[in-house]
Amino acid sequence: MERNISDKAAIVGIGNTEFSKDSGRSELSLAAEAVKAALDDAGLKPSDVDGMVTFTIDQNEEVDVARTLGCNDLSFFARVPYGGGAATGCLLQAAMAVATGIAETVVVYRALNGRSGHRYSQGVSGSLISGSAIHYGWYMPFGLLTPASWVATFTQRYMHISGCTPDAFFEVAHSAREYAVNNPAAFFYQRPFSREDYDASKKICAPLKMLDCCQESDGGSAVIVTTPERARDLKQPGVLVRGVAQCSGKDQEEMTSFYRPEIGSLPEMTHAANMAYAQCGLKPDDIDSAVIYDAFSPIVLWQLESWGFCGAGEAKDFVKGGTLRIDGRLPTNTHGGQLSEAYIHGVNGIVEAVRQVRGTSVNQPKKTINHALVTSGVGVPTGGAILGKMA
Repeated sequence: MERNISDKAAIVGIGNTEFSKDSGRSELSLAAEAVKAALDDAGLKPSDVDGMVTFTIDQNEEVDVARTLGCNDLSFFARVPYGGGAATGCLLQAAMAVATGIAETVVVYRALNGRSGHRYSQGVSGSLISGSAIHYGWYMPFGLLTPASWVATFTQRYMHISGCTPDAFFEVAHSAREYAVNNPAAFFYQRPFSREDYDASKKICAPLKMLDCCQESDGGSAVIVTTPERARDLKQPGVLVRGVAQCSGKDQEEMTSFYRPEIGSLPEMTHAANMAYAQCGLKPDDIDSAVIYDAFSPIVLWQLESWGFCGAGEAKDFVKGGTLRIDGRLPTNTHGGQLSEAYIHGVNGIVEAVRQVRGTSVNQPKKTINHALVTSGVGVPTGGAILGKMA
């Protein structure tokens, strides 16, 4: 790990659009709006941008976003696959470009009409033209067609080996909603739910209930990455990328890695965590807060274990007693997460992790946040990043 990029890039601007179920405008408009908000936050101009990174599934071509904003020449552009697994992977690409001098000011963006346009809850349907059709063909005849059904399969196994019950899932979902209730930008602002509401919520795919599942959202999010040297002269305090990594595990499939020796854990996330910690020399005790990818409530538990906050099978106990809440050991998803703020494939989570380190979250933890963790989607090749204050 000698040739790593720790502390060689900083996030200097963050931006979101509003989050809705019907944006009333194109995804390109949402992308441009989010990027412009991030540039304004940093005190930069579109002409300062010389790099762009987004998801392979994002419908907004870099050239279109650049032209819409009024950017000049781009010296770097890249895309990362695997849906929500790409969130911090995009940050990794941006940080590498900046650290190596390929680009100086790189935008990471994601924008989608995920409710009024293409809905990801539709899962695998229609014609499949990729190699993924091979492995999906093993599961589709049994009704495993959607992300909820795939995650439910892993969840059943995790519950069996760990003794986890829906009490832990409720705590994850409820703590996220309590944060969202206080966040005017969240779709579920001022809309709490009780344990009774949770228990009565619609069953999606056992054991997952509706309140265990993330939203389908319209919106966009963006962050700006540049050098630490330049960051010192900009409008906002820079937030260092202390460690960032991604991994595809052995026998990995896209959401359906059911033929591994054990499916009740996330080996690819564990490997990415070990890489990120090794880059910056930090350990779990050094992490003050987190934004953990919460497409479904159980996956937060598995990630807590992968990042070493507790042992295998212990996350159910770790979250009890308010660990994820504002005054807990690890305030988590203080924006409301994808369960209760919006589902922007995790990039709005990077925005919130930056706010935690800056000290500007609407639900800012009472303690000083020197280091915040942010992770990407699971069930796919994934990763995470540790963000920290600049000295």
